[in-house]
Amino acid sequence: MRLPLRPLLLALGAATLALPAAAEPRADEALAARSVAATCANCHGPEGRSRGTIKTLAGQPAERILQSLAEFRSGAQPSTIMAQLLRGYSDEQLRLAAQWFAAQPERRER
Repeated sequence: MRLPLRPLLLALGAATLALPAAAEPRADEALAARSVAATCANCHGPEGRSRGTIKTLAGQPAERILQSLAEFRSGAQPSTIMAQLLRGYSDEQLRLAAQWFAAQPERRER
């Protein structure tokens, strides 16, 4: 028995067209995370690896980073600039950046 090929090809074509649309939010989210995280480089170093006395963010658990940010934002943790900087970011942007930093290796591979 021979199955009609046209309906199968139409279904496969429709599924293929749907794939890029489903992948876009993840790509956009990754770009947004990296963009927000890049604004932290002046103090926390490239990719969150600080060379000075400022805390390294790379490799830290996202929950810990978010807790610190909440403490800076509320004033529970004193800061010279963090509370002011945090006013410019939404909770979602901070979540994305925290996840991005958490995914970075703490030390560079050699």
